[in-house]
Amino acid sequence: MATASDPLSRLLAEKGVLLADGATGTNLFAMGLEAGEAPELWNESHPERIVKLHQDFVDAGADIILTNSFGGTRHRLKLHKADDRVFDLNRKAAEIARSVADKAPRKVIVAGSVGPTGELLQPLGALTYEDAVAAFVEQMEGLKAGGVDIAWIETMSSPEEIRAAAEAAVKVGLPYTYTGSFDTAGKTMMGLAPKDIHGVAKDIGDGPVAVGANCGVGASDILASLLDMTSADPTATVIVKGNCGIPEYRGAEIHYSGTPPLMAEYAKLARDAGAKIIGGCCGTSCGHLAAMRQALDNYTPGPRPTIETIVEHIGPLRNKTAEESSGDAGRERRGRRRS
Repeated sequence: MATASDPLSRLLAEKGVLLADGATGTNLFAMGLEAGEAPELWNESHPERIVKLHQDFVDAGADIILTNSFGGTRHRLKLHKADDRVFDLNRKAAEIARSVADKAPRKVIVAGSVGPTGELLQPLGALTYEDAVAAFVEQMEGLKAGGVDIAWIETMSSPEEIRAAAEAAVKVGLPYTYTGSFDTAGKTMMGLAPKDIHGVAKDIGDGPVAVGANCGVGASDILASLLDMTSADPTATVIVKGNCGIPEYRGAEIHYSGTPPLMAEYAKLARDAGAKIIGGCCGTSCGHLAAMRQALDNYTPGPRPTIETIVEHIGPLRNKTAEESSGDAGRERRGRRRS
């Protein structure tokens, strides 16, 4: 793992557990973002709305805010005829978040959000590993110029793409974290299991500052993934940034089932399961995050949760766990059945 010389590691050493922010897309849709519109373009066209989003999360208690740059590679931006503006849009995303963090009454980390390119790497697709690295370098150069503290590689499915992004971070001179989205029978779409997340890029640079999971299908499922990750390496700094309950279609709109009390319970269970960085993903509003902040501030350590405990408090799993999909019921669950 990386040394404690980076800002995120220093704040973790000081506070023990950090609260990351909530949803970007969900909250921007509530502010008027249209389906199919690139959120990154708002960094220039509606910067005041991005400022408000970051400020609301800081006011709710976030220790880490993610830049509005998830789709900020040339491959994503070309869909909006903005692939010639990669550097400027990412720099602006970082500058906006930096301006909010620097005015906060406490230390707030600015994490440069780096999502997948949307392309498949060879041999499954046309994108070469070298081209993936170059695309991530281009994005991260903008993020670094705007003042991010760390590259936050997130919602990844492919181990090779994680490695490409990690290599780009090292080339640019940024510490990095990475998370997978374990949304396919407890694994990522490309077959990466939660227990294997630690080894994906540990040999690149100084290794990741933290690894973990975000997005996926719901709060219960991501907590199950968290158990696998913290069992595999109890000493690792693990991130969990789960969706706010379960997405439900109401007409043409998506709503998330999670309430602030449910997300507070999720935050406590995540802490008991060993997560050191806890946040929310799709559907997580500032109200949800404020409840999570209160839950972590008033945290009383509890026993390490089992799958049954998670289901009892948060709700049923939507998918099989990674162990079940591999033909193994999983140690956490077996331990409960024996008792």
